[in-house]
Amino acid sequence: MAVVKPDPNGTVYRSTMRTRALSIPGAWVFEPDRFDDDRGLFVAPYQEAAFIKIAGAPLKVAQANHSVSRRGVIRGVHFADVPPGQAKYIYCPHGELLDVVVDVRVGSPTYGRWDAIRLDSRSYRAMYLAEGLGHAFCALVDGTVASYLCSTPYMPAIEHTIDALDPALGLPWPTDLTPVLSKRDATALTLAEAEVAGLLPHYLG
Repeated sequence: MAVVKPDPNGTVYRSTMRTRALSIPGAWVFEPDRFDDDRGLFVAPYQEAAFIKIAGAPLKVAQANHSVSRRGVIRGVHFADVPPGQAKYIYCPHGELLDVVVDVRVGSPTYGRWDAIRLDSRSYRAMYLAEGLGHAFCALVDGTVASYLCSTPYMPAIEHTIDALDPALGLPWPTDLTPVLSKRDATALTLAEAEVAGLLPHYLG
């Protein structure tokens, strides 16, 4: 569905959004049209009509996050207890990142699997991941910005992290980068350890 955006100078942008499902149930990619002219560009990374067509309801936004990372920084794998969980809609307004979704839901047909997509400030594509999925990304260039809309606010008591370098997961981090992780992420449990500890959400079908 087109979103008509009138410009103050008289230009009318008819934004469209292409969507596709990733291999992990509950994860999608949204790719908007971008419009360039001699002043710069216009793009709508989130369009409610396109989102509703996929998810059946508007995206509930309780918090907007903004991070800036140098090359090689890995953030994640993060997930929250379900309920309430935390759905995320992520795009990259500056730089380039490799965004990864991990199925950490015990009982899911794709449990332990991942999918990945590059997000950058050329395409302005976005990834959406539903509650119960794990999320991580790696900054591929200095000054990479990740902007993400979250369905629930940050609640430390229900937030968890899994080792992004867990060999059993085999996440596709570039081999030419030296990983830079926070202390919390660097000391995180593996997926198997988190399952044994009873920290993982369960697949609800």
